[in-house]
Amino acid sequence: MIAPKPPVPLTAAPLISNWIRVSPEGEITVLSGRVELGQGNASAICRMAADELGCVPEALAFEAGQTGLTPNEGFTAGSMSVSGGGQAVRWAASAFRNLLLKAASDRLGCETADLCLADGVILRDGEPTDLEFGTLAGDVDLDRPVTEWAAPLAAETAHSADTLRLDLKERLVGSPFVHDMERPGMLHGKPVHPPSMSAELQDLDLEALRARPGVVAVVRDGSFVGIVAETEVDAISAARWARGQARWVDRAQVPNDAIQAIGASREPADIVVQTGTVDEPAGRWFETTVSRPYLHHGSIGPSAAVAQWQEDDLSVWCHSQGVYQLRTALGMVFKIPEEGITVIHRPGSGCYGHNGADDAALDAALMARAVPGRPVKVVWSRRDEFQAAPMGPGMVTRCAATVDDDGKISSMRLEVNSAPHANRPSVNGTPNLRAAAYLERPMPPAPSTDIPIARGGGADRNAVPLYAIPNVEVSKRIVHALPYRSSSLRSLGAYTNVYAIETLMDEIALELGIDPIVFRLAHLHDERAKSVIEAVDDFAGSWRREPRGQGIGWGLGFARYKNTAGYCAVMARVEVDQEIRVTDIFATADIGEVISRDGALNQIEGGIIQSMSWTLKEAARLEGGQAAAENWLDYPILKFSEVPEVAVRLLERPDQPPLGCGEISQGPTAAALGNALRSALGVTVQDLPLTRDRVMQALF
Repeated sequence: MIAPKPPVPLTAAPLISNWIRVSPEGEITVLSGRVELGQGNASAICRMAADELGCVPEALAFEAGQTGLTPNEGFTAGSMSVSGGGQAVRWAASAFRNLLLKAASDRLGCETADLCLADGVILRDGEPTDLEFGTLAGDVDLDRPVTEWAAPLAAETAHSADTLRLDLKERLVGSPFVHDMERPGMLHGKPVHPPSMSAELQDLDLEALRARPGVVAVVRDGSFVGIVAETEVDAISAARWARGQARWVDRAQVPNDAIQAIGASREPADIVVQTGTVDEPAGRWFETTVSRPYLHHGSIGPSAAVAQWQEDDLSVWCHSQGVYQLRTALGMVFKIPEEGITVIHRPGSGCYGHNGADDAALDAALMARAVPGRPVKVVWSRRDEFQAAPMGPGMVTRCAATVDDDGKISSMRLEVNSAPHANRPSVNGTPNLRAAAYLERPMPPAPSTDIPIARGGGADRNAVPLYAIPNVEVSKRIVHALPYRSSSLRSLGAYTNVYAIETLMDEIALELGIDPIVFRLAHLHDERAKSVIEAVDDFAGSWRREPRGQGIGWGLGFARYKNTAGYCAVMARVEVDQEIRVTDIFATADIGEVISRDGALNQIEGGIIQSMSWTLKEAARLEGGQAAAENWLDYPILKFSEVPEVAVRLLERPDQPPLGCGEISQGPTAAALGNALRSALGVTVQDLPLTRDRVMQALF
């Protein structure tokens, strides 16, 4: 059943023409503000439009992420592409269908109820007419409000959820990535990033740098240095030389231990949720404090962009997740009207969150300004990607609960301390682009205000337990007094907060001698949540029959992402000897109507594997005020040989609106692994990742 309220994106883009474009030949283009990051949302959104228009998705063209052309839907983030942007396209396509049927009924002199669409042709009483999309295009005015004409089809008329990826062929045999772009007269640029956000360039021989082979221009603006060369090889060679010659000074105050500093911070805290009275209830007291380190996005392909100036107009091609927000940020930096800037999304290496894509765009634009009329392509190095891109913030979450004499949790308190999650471009009124912070006239980022809980929260995402607990208090403290640059990483605070809540739930159940699944079900009123947990119990049935302890353990993790998106429960089996080996993972998910089954499974499986990597291995290496990793040896990630059997089952509910699924498995997977480790060894490791050293520390 389609939600009765119009999708939120229709507020800013209310017209059918904001979402649908028709050529005189009848070619239909779907317009979306949700860009393709590799998650398959373009295919899913086209599927939703095709259902309403009675055609196959392959019959539709798709345009996403271009300023001045596609709707401004903010950032492609928060697992909202299908549930927000996709629903808006569905409504717009429905309105377009009804306008077409009205135009056809006027031509044919019949009732619209006698007509339908199939494969681009108008059918009358089930028989084809000579009317098609193209022949009716001139009869239809798309500058009409979607809500006045939309009537999305009922669930029983929906498609098969086996939607194919429309972009696979191009990705496999073509060159769709921004890294591969070629334009006439193109030059190549390389930035020489300061080693930290607070480092200042003291000395660099610019004349010697300009004399390097192939160098066309050298740009210095404050502590920004960019090298433009005829070839990428020349640009790389010159940048390496410059990096070895440059002298920097950094006066920033640096903590000895960043995570300890976050946990000990006394910056102002905000009460996010307060129900009942947490201090009064009496009973047994349980508490845990968990932490996660700073994390890198670690995309296999580094950030890249192409920029070109034509007089006072700037064009940028990049893999930004928010082209309009990047345009605003670039307008701030160059002090030119936004109308003179065009930002066009081109696929890059996938990233869930805020990586260096927008920073590379500014790098390219600063360098291209030195060679007017010629495009400049910038591709960061692996070192750049580790040291210059925003990191996922370090966090410390304290979770405490009181259990009454009946074995029920009567109160729970969560205190979240975190570095910032919300430093995307043009948020908080500043560009929030790396190079902008150290230009001659710097534009440093304003202190992050974090994401309101009404929009899913940032540091406090999933800190409000879904469990039925009468007295709950949640507070968050955003820690700004650190030299490290952080922003959104897949699932934001949910990963850490779910780990805290779910490992504490297991600890309480163990102390009370209650089955962990029974204990969770007793604290849930949400029937869909119960169904997901019961389904994973059934799916991973062997876990109850296998003895635990002595190095073998099973663990459960559960959450509803943002308490509004998809539900996910994960069961993990581990074997622990010299190392932790994950042998099996079972997951169940309820994401409402499934638009693309394969796409949803890929999202959940990918989230599980990424979360495994975070939980078992990943931690940014910080030295002084900078991220110090230069290559994959400095930042180990999960190997293919370490990926276990992963099985995911969807609880399909075609009568319910689709729910976001791209980030639902991050927190439950971490919690399942932590609880499985406790099951195997009898100890809880509170500080992530679950490395051998930390396990040994917990044991001894």
